[in-house]
Amino acid sequence: MLKIAMLSTGEEVLHGDILDTNAAWLSRLFFENGFSLCKRSTVGDSQTVLTEELLMLSFNNDVVIVNGGLGPTSDDLSAAAAAQAAEQSLVLFSEWLTKLEAFFARRQKTMPESNLKQAMLPEKSTILDNPIGTACGFKMQINDCWFYFTPGVPKEFKRMVSEQILPDLKQNFPQQIGLECSKLYTLGSSESGLSDRLAKLQLPEGYWLGYRSYLPFIEIKLFGPRQDLSKRVKLMQILHSLIETYVVSIDEPMLDHLGHLMADKGLSLSIAEQATKGWLSQWLLSNRQIEQLSGHSWILSHQVEAGLGEKDPLAAIFALAGATKEKCSTDLALVTGPLHQDTFCIALSTPQGEWGQQLTFTRSYSLSEQKELISTIAGDMLRRYLSGKSVFTHYGSASVVKDMHLPAYALKVSS
Repeated sequence: MLKIAMLSTGEEVLHGDILDTNAAWLSRLFFENGFSLCKRSTVGDSQTVLTEELLMLSFNNDVVIVNGGLGPTSDDLSAAAAAQAAEQSLVLFSEWLTKLEAFFARRQKTMPESNLKQAMLPEKSTILDNPIGTACGFKMQINDCWFYFTPGVPKEFKRMVSEQILPDLKQNFPQQIGLECSKLYTLGSSESGLSDRLAKLQLPEGYWLGYRSYLPFIEIKLFGPRQDLSKRVKLMQILHSLIETYVVSIDEPMLDHLGHLMADKGLSLSIAEQATKGWLSQWLLSNRQIEQLSGHSWILSHQVEAGLGEKDPLAAIFALAGATKEKCSTDLALVTGPLHQDTFCIALSTPQGEWGQQLTFTRSYSLSEQKELISTIAGDMLRRYLSGKSVFTHYGSASVVKDMHLPAYALKVSS
C-alpha cells in the first residue's frame, strides 16, 4: 500500500498561533480520492530540523506533501532544506523568475530583491505552477520518495493540490484503490462500553475499527477496501446489531439525519427553551430542512416558571409543551424546562400525545456542556419519535428521575 505523509512547516503552525486547516483539508481530500495519509508531522523554521525531518520521511514513505516555507523571507527554508537533504544545489529557475517579474509588472510594481529567492530551487526539481501567488511549488525525489513542496497560503495550496498534485498521483499510481470509511454515530454509551460490545467481532483482513469521541457523540468508524461495498455493508449491519440501542445515525451526523426525518414527515416544529437558552434552536435550525419546517422559537427566562412553581416539574413541562404547540400552531413542540441542581426536564408534544422526562446529570459538566447535552437529548427524543421508536431511552450522561407519556385521548379528556 502506498505510504503518504504530510509535513507542515512554520513556527506559527508548530506553536498553535494558527490552526493547520491545510492539513485537515488535505487529509480529507486525499482519503476521498484513495490516497489516505499514514502520517502528519510539523516542524518549525529551522533548516537543520527541517532537513532531518525530510530525510526521515524519505526513508519511511513513498510520497510526502510539504506545506509552507516557500516565501521570500529569511524564515522560509523549505527549498534550502530540500536541496540539502537531496545533496543538490539551489539554482535559479529562469522560467519562474520570468513569471515573478510579470506578476509584479501587472501590478505596476518593481519586484523586491527578496522575491528572487522564490526562483531558487533544487537543481533536479520540477516546478509546480502557482497562477495566483509568487511562491511556485516543486516536485523532486529524495532517496526513493517523491516530495511535493507547496505554499502555505490556503487558496494557493488547495488549487495546486487539486489541479496538479492529485492528478499527478492518480497518473503515477493508478493501481491505488484506497479505503472507505463507514460511520455509526452513537449517543448514550461510553467509548469503553461500545468497545466491550464490539471486542469479540472478528473483522476480515483489511478491515479495522476506529473510534472518535467528542461530546456528546462517539463515532464508530469501519475502514475497509473501497471496492468491497457488499462486504462493508454486511459488516455495518453486524456492527449496528451489536450497538443498536445507541446508534442515532449512519454515515451522517445526527442533525442531518434528523433533518431528513423532518422533511420526510413534513411536520412543523416549534421550540421553547429555558435551560438551553437558545442552544437547542440554534443547533436544530442550522439544518435547512428543519428550519424550513419550523415555527416560532422562544427563549424563556427562569422567571416564567413562577406561575408553574407549585406544580410537579413534569406537569410544568407538559403545560409548557402543550401551550407552545397550541400558540405556535405547529404539529410538534419541543421544550426544555429550567435547570435546578443538575436536574432538568424535556418534553415533546405531538399529534399522538406528549412525552416528558425529568433527568439529572450523572457527573459534573460546564454550563455550555450542559446546554449541549440537554439539547442533544431533546433532539434524540424528536428523532426517536419520528423514527417510530420508543421516545424514552437511557443516556450515560444523565439518569432518568421519572418519565411519563400522555396519549392524545388522555389529553382530550383532561382538557
